[in-house]
Amino acid sequence: MSRQSFVPLALVAAIVLIVASAIPIGAAQDIVIGLQCDRTGPTQVVGVVLCPAYHDYVDLVNNKGGVAGHMIRVDEIDHEYKVPPAVEAYERYKSEGAVVVGLYGTPQTYALTEKLTEDRIPGTSPGFGRADAADGTRYPYIFPIAATYWSQATAAVQFVKGQLGDLRGKKIAYLFYDNPAGREPMPILEDLAKREGFTLKTFAVPPPGLEMGAQTLDIARRFRADFVIAHLFGRSPSVSIKEFDRVSYPLNKVVSFVWGSAEADILAAGGYGAAKGYYTMQFAGVGSDFPVLQEIRAMYRKAGKEPPAAMASTVYYNRGVLQAALAVEAIRNALQAKSGAAITGEDVRKGFEHIKDFTLGGLVPPLAITPENHEGGGWVQIWQVKDGKLVRVTDWFKAYPEVIAQHLKGSHAS
Repeated sequence: MSRQSFVPLALVAAIVLIVASAIPIGAAQDIVIGLQCDRTGPTQVVGVVLCPAYHDYVDLVNNKGGVAGHMIRVDEIDHEYKVPPAVEAYERYKSEGAVVVGLYGTPQTYALTEKLTEDRIPGTSPGFGRADAADGTRYPYIFPIAATYWSQATAAVQFVKGQLGDLRGKKIAYLFYDNPAGREPMPILEDLAKREGFTLKTFAVPPPGLEMGAQTLDIARRFRADFVIAHLFGRSPSVSIKEFDRVSYPLNKVVSFVWGSAEADILAAGGYGAAKGYYTMQFAGVGSDFPVLQEIRAMYRKAGKEPPAAMASTVYYNRGVLQAALAVEAIRNALQAKSGAAITGEDVRKGFEHIKDFTLGGLVPPLAITPENHEGGGWVQIWQVKDGKLVRVTDWFKAYPEVIAQHLKGSHAS
């Protein structure tokens, strides 16, 4: 027989009085952000850089006095790129009163979409997640806030077309991580293959993506692809670079989606010499000269510390800063709308939808998020491994907007 214990009401009242007395009158309460990461699982090469960057940006904001006097508290949980821990983490965030959740992973985004919608808490999925969430009228609480996999697919085809000219009769291989993220862009690629007249052949790489010798050999020797669009992440991008080199397939005929495009992927493949020619796609600026990064370095030095080594991996680090900055901007908008009063997830959702001309000092082109469009523009750049570094090849661009609009409309109808 279990024994229950009851706390006298007088004691409860006393505890509440003590806690309340410890909070200065008029003090602003902390605002909680839930942050999901993978620092120990198959995509840790991303998480160990992106997630510290998120914290660094929030620390920078807090060192400046927070937002309207409110400190921001980030509760990070490592879900190891697994769905059940991501769902458990979300429940903890909800109990803590989080007003926004930084999602991590496409399977996790799909699993949490309904919960976020029911609880009216916005979730951000920059550059991953469900592409149809760009339609804010259908998914009001999911914010891609960067080029979705559909936008990345259209940009990749447009870039390949610029390299090859007329695509009619050409053969394009799609090498992808075989999970919901890897399969997300397929409808767009299949549509564009019909429109542009190229032959599309898909090559699935089973998780965790460490074996793909058969796929690269098939692409190079049997299919004889004119170009490869790669959508790999975690440790698999570096494996693909090595395998393409092994079968003598030119890396200047490969363009990677955004999660196979970082310095870490290149170094793991053997360095810039080994990856020479490889094209990468970016949705945030690359490099360390942006003003916000200078501020973060100055913050560390003021505290008597050296800036973290993670800052050297500018692709993923810069994206973490961007993700945090957009969340803070939405919180700032929400607080302004409520005249500093306590805010909810619903208020922050509206705060996201009032972000306009956001550039973060040139880290991104002007982003605008509206109730109808949660993607922010869908802009990307193409960079290339060249002369021992990443070199920008294109300005910001987006492609085939009518194709994406058609698929969004079709998704809404379904």
